[in-house]
Amino acid sequence: MKEVLTVEMQIAARARKYPGEALTNLHEFIDIGLLHDCFDSLNKKGSSGVDAEKWTDYNKQRNERIPKLLTAFRSGNYRAPNIRRVFIPKGDGKLRPRRSSNSGR
Repeated sequence: MKEVLTVEMQIAARARKYPGEALTNLHEFIDIGLLHDCFDSLNKKGSSGVDAEKWTDYNKQRNERIPKLLTAFRSGNYRAPNIRRVFIPKGDGKLRPRRSSNSGR
C-alpha cells in the first residue's frame, strides 16, 4: 500500500472540511520535496503524453525543471497540460475511453 504523505493528508483534510469549495491556498503545501516525491511516484514505464515526453526524458532534467515548475505554479503562470484520450477496444466491438495524462500516469 502506498504511504500517504503528511502534506497529502493535510490537503485531503482541508478538502473534507470545506466540501464544494475550491482549494485556492495550496501554495503553502506545495514545495520542491513534494514535487520530487510526486514525480518519483509516477509510472516510469507509462506512455508519453500530448507533448510526446516520457518519464525518462523529464527525469534527465528534473533538477532544473522542477524548481521552474514550482515557480510557475506559485506565480500563477502554470497551466496543466492537455490530456490525451485513448480508446481501448472491448470484446463486444465497442470502445472504452482511457485517459492518458502527460505524466504517463
